[in-house]
Amino acid sequence: MISANRRTDARDGGGPAGGAYDYDVTNVAPFTIDAVDGDARAGVLTTAHGLVRTPSFMPVGTKATVKALHPDRVRAAGGEIVLANTYHLHFRPGVDVVEALGGLHGFMGWDGPILTDSGGFQVFSLRDTILALDEGGVSFRSVYDGDRAELTPELVADAQRRLGSDIAMCLDVCPPSDAPSAEVKRAVALTSSWAARQRECERAPGQLVFGIAQGGIERELRAQSIEEVVALDFDGNALGGLSVGEERDALFQTVAWAAPLLPENKPRYFMGIGDPAGMLEVIERGIDMFDSVLPTRLGRTGTALTRDGRLNIRNARFAQDGRPLDEECSCAACERFSRAYLRHLVVQDETLGLMLLSEHNVTFLLDLTASARSAIEKGEFAALKAATLARLNDGQTDQEVPAWATHSSS
Repeated sequence: MISANRRTDARDGGGPAGGAYDYDVTNVAPFTIDAVDGDARAGVLTTAHGLVRTPSFMPVGTKATVKALHPDRVRAAGGEIVLANTYHLHFRPGVDVVEALGGLHGFMGWDGPILTDSGGFQVFSLRDTILALDEGGVSFRSVYDGDRAELTPELVADAQRRLGSDIAMCLDVCPPSDAPSAEVKRAVALTSSWAARQRECERAPGQLVFGIAQGGIERELRAQSIEEVVALDFDGNALGGLSVGEERDALFQTVAWAAPLLPENKPRYFMGIGDPAGMLEVIERGIDMFDSVLPTRLGRTGTALTRDGRLNIRNARFAQDGRPLDEECSCAACERFSRAYLRHLVVQDETLGLMLLSEHNVTFLLDLTASARSAIEKGEFAALKAATLARLNDGQTDQEVPAWATHSSS
């Protein structure tokens, strides 16, 4: 069993904002690896609000809600950790409001682990709002009201401390996939410099902090970023700046050589992937955690993820189809309702239809991740991946997934 020994310093101890520990987390290793199959890993991450079994898909609750799902339904689907976004919560309703109402856990009624993104991806994906970028931080126009705003490592750390998340992410610079090398090089330099500053900031009690490596698919720059960020000894490390429009083969090739450069005894997080094939590919390459808005975004547009590929439930061929979305799924939509009924709801713009499809999609991805973990424990991951992809491709080829559909910008 591989473990990372937790630091014990002035930032540790006590309970998180809005609650207290269910157990003593001050003397346990935050991450242990229980099984390895090739490069794929099955582990457990210990946080102030509970355990996260890895591989772990994190449903995205950007604005303190997984869209269209009650928190209890996220839990029923198998969700152990959710993601929220500092950028959006900073502007609406404001960190002061969330802090006063018990931190994120109390505010959104979720008692499990929460990871907060720094907001860096949102700023850099809205490039036309950026006013200035330098060593100090980034200034930009708020997407909500156009007012000037600023993010710095210190501001981001303080906001995440007050939100009381279990895992806080460092502020980074995320260039687009077609950025010239000079821009990627600058992004790497600023990301490392900002990470060093954020490493010294105060945390919420028990809060873990993850560093982010940039560098796009440029091997030398990506390796440099990993080396610099890993040297800062964060609780976990993420590969950022991927799944932003580059070719899929190049993405997976990069993960294949980059993931092993990350510490073996700490969680590895791929930021922004949530299609079934992509999830299996990054798990195979040693990634432990990943997130995406894909399942709820597809649900809200009338698309279901199934073991036999995607279904556009608006299609007329489902008008009299009495089967569930997926015969092997136990979600509320599949246990009780037919494809015909779900199509009726969606075509008639009934809110229930979008809720049920969103819950189904989240359940599907969480089930797939749990199956991957079980297969790793049995030494059967390669067989699971091959069988899953073969069935997806026989039913309906898994589509190329655009960057807008995966990252947690909305």
